[in-house]
Amino acid sequence: MSDLHRKQQAKVLRVFRKIHRTTGALLFIFFFFISISGLMLGWKKHSGGYLLADTGKGISNDISGFLSVDSLHTRACYYLHTEVDTALSLKLDRIDFRPDKGAVKFVFAEGFWGVQLDATTGQLLKIERRRSDFVENLHDGSILDRLAGTGGEIKVAYTSIMGLALLIFTITGFWLWYGPKRMRAHNKN
Repeated sequence: MSDLHRKQQAKVLRVFRKIHRTTGALLFIFFFFISISGLMLGWKKHSGGYLLADTGKGISNDISGFLSVDSLHTRACYYLHTEVDTALSLKLDRIDFRPDKGAVKFVFAEGFWGVQLDATTGQLLKIERRRSDFVENLHDGSILDRLAGTGGEIKVAYTSIMGLALLIFTITGFWLWYGPKRMRAHNKN
């Protein structure tokens, strides 16, 4: 390997090291939250109901016997107000039907509350605090949109920046590992 070629490789390594170090320093706190929240999301179904409650079972999984969505929604709102707090908003985030379990989950937009009902009888199966939804909002940056009252623009920017940063970390990290090995191998020849 020529001395000029060796100097060029050393220069590339210095540039990659600087990019790696600067990106890591600037985005450290975001990577910290993403890693912790990612671990929590991976374990949410194995948290003993703390992050995400198990889905209750209704008396039947025959969807022809299920109550109407309107009727189930009315009951979910009733249970949320009588069992938790009458001041809570009844604005829905989503409705999650689980026909195989004969259950339906009403997830409310504010406070991360969920109400599980038997889809056939409308009886309350479970009221849950959906901590996993909060963790997911933290993980993907949606919480910033919620706080700012925007329609998803912050989440898109956040995930784009973090995705590109991870790509940069992968490339520079690989080169910081491989580059010196390559230089040493060329020095032996």
